[in-house]
Order: sequence, then structure tokens, then C-alpha cells
Amino acid sequence: MWVAATMGAPMHLLKQPRGRPPKFGRPSHAVTLTLPEDVLAHLRAVDTDLGRAIVTLVERRAKKTARSSSRPAEIASYGNHAVIVVNPARALRRLPGVQLVPAGQGRVLIALEHPASIANFELELRDAAERRDITDAERQTLTAVVDILRRARRSRDVSLEERSIIVIESKRRRTK
Repeated sequence: MWVAATMGAPMHLLKQPRGRPPKFGRPSHAVTLTLPEDVLAHLRAVDTDLGRAIVTLVERRAKKTARSSSRPAEIASYGNHAVIVVNPARALRRLPGVQLVPAGQGRVLIALEHPASIANFELELRDAAERRDITDAERQTLTAVVDILRRARRSRDVSLEERSIIVIESKRRRTK
């Protein structure tokens, strides 16, 4: 069994695999299949390695499916810290002092410009969720974030803290 190196793991706990490392970093199985030439050309445009091309396309589709079926807002934990990741919602982007930062897999982090506060942000979310000009999906995202903030605010086990993140912004303007 191959075990990936982790930061801080003692070297004697890491087993080195014999032979070739796993191609996709997880169990796989060789298959033989016949495909039309045009499909092969399309796959080669994605990746010259046909196996990787197929995996790439399947994973892209899985991400789209996961994004549409995932919760509108959820907590992503790392150690004893966590952040709120959400589906991008236009109603969120329109709130003053809010910037959405890509977090991968079609999800975003919510960044607040200084001097915005978490308490003020929660009030803005509540007001925005009551507006009539937002979609049901946007309303679900807003109320899910409100619920997460409310539970965190009332909890004795966690605290809400403001942190800065580094955002690299393009200087180019989009043309309409």
C-alpha cells in the first residue's frame, strides 16, 4: 500500500511503494475499449494520454453535478479553523463590502472589505434574503450563511473571527 507523505509525519511511517506509482493517485484498473476516431481526437485535445483525458472529462462532469447537488453554503474545516464556502450567488456579490473569492469546485469564499463587520454582514444577509428580486437558489444560499453565522455566534464551542486573505486582482477591465 502506498502512503502519501504528509507534513510532519515521521519518515519511518511512510511506506514506499514498489514499482510504478499509481497513475491517478487512487486504485485503478486497465481496460480496453474501441472508440470512434472523432472521439479519440477530442480526447487527445483534452490530454495526449487518453486515460487522463477520460478521467479529466469525468471529473469535470462530476464537479458540475456535485456543485448543483451540494448544499448552498457549508463549513469547510482545516484543523481547528473553518471557513464558509458557498455557491456563487449574485445576491451575495451585490452586498456592499462583499467579494466572492474562488475556492475550487465551483464554490467561493466570502471576503469582507475592511471595515465591514461580521455582525453587519449578517444583518445585510437577512435584509437581502427578504428581497423579492432574488431567486430561490440565492435565497437558500443567503439563509444558509445566516444559519451558519447564527449557530456560530450562539455556540460556546466556537468563535467568529475576522481574518485577512490575499486576493490577486486583475488590472485589466472586461470589455462588454
